[in-house]
Amino acid sequence: MTADPTTALREHVEFGPLTIGFDQRVLRPRPWTAAQSAWAAELLVEADPGPVLELCAGAGQIGLLAVHASDRRLVCVDANPVACAWTLQNAAAAGMADRVEVRQGDLAVMVPPSESYALVVADPPWVPAAETSRYPEDPLLAIDGGDDGLVVAAACVDVAAGRLARNGSLLIQLGTSEQVRAVDATLAADRELRLEEVRTFERGVVARFVRE
Repeated sequence: MTADPTTALREHVEFGPLTIGFDQRVLRPRPWTAAQSAWAAELLVEADPGPVLELCAGAGQIGLLAVHASDRRLVCVDANPVACAWTLQNAAAAGMADRVEVRQGDLAVMVPPSESYALVVADPPWVPAAETSRYPEDPLLAIDGGDDGLVVAAACVDVAAGRLARNGSLLIQLGTSEQVRAVDATLAADRELRLEEVRTFERGVVARFVRE
């Protein structure tokens, strides 16, 4: 797979005040997910100083909109080189290239434990592997969450738990409230992250976990 966004049919969508470019190799930005960005922006007003981390960034729209009105640095991580290329282009188009860093690869490897973030946002694939055929228009890499749909989500939680500053928040998007409860249950033995709030939107939910 080439990482050059110019080799596929380009599309653009409005995402808040931003214009986001992408192609069929990247998950189409969904308008309702701007609510995750808005929630993140609200939290950043009171958050301690420090950069923002976006995991499973896709074309970068959620993280870019979250920090757009601030002067925060943003680090975006995705396994898909095409998604990373689009994030770079979208950051440049938004006039934010000087404060956005993009890393391609495994989440835990690309975000070393020595780094600290004021906020983490994540939009991991959450569809169980056996159900991905229901969404033929979406790239498999962007939606396949493994057998239970939570393999990548669990990785995001692990990364956030080790990199969030004290009292920092993880905003993670999942498919259902049941998935949020399943993720929360896995944290029972290690309560570094506490489930604070769950908000339900058009096609999914966003959960806020707080680092204690």
